[in-house]
Amino acid sequence: MAVIVGYIASDEGRAALRFGVDEAIRRSEPLQVVHSARTGKGSGADSTRAFVRELENAESALAEAGVPLERLDFDRGNDPAEDLVEVAEQAETNGKPAVIVIGLRRRTPVGKLLLGSNAQRILLEAPCPVIAVKAV
Repeated sequence: MAVIVGYIASDEGRAALRFGVDEAIRRSEPLQVVHSARTGKGSGADSTRAFVRELENAESALAEAGVPLERLDFDRGNDPAEDLVEVAEQAETNGKPAVIVIGLRRRTPVGKLLLGSNAQRILLEAPCPVIAVKAV
């Protein structure tokens, strides 16, 4: 089973990555970290740099546990939800069940009704279980 983390450069993204690393180690399964920039023009450089820094911190813990890490960095203009669901569908198609880990931000009462558009799409469209973690 692949553990697939949806990463964005935010407290929520870092919480998802930390949980995903722990989950991959606990399950002794590969970790795929998906970073999706919406620009589609290669201009998500700041977000990509933050992504690389966060992965460097995670790599040593994963290496110690013998857990493989795959970095998937998309900058093709898709919504992050679309990229994440696509990666999960590919894993499922290849006979590798998956679990997705995403971070959620705190919302106002009205915002709670709406959830987040990406989070909602992932929860509704993912072909596998989704774990949502809060940033603390």
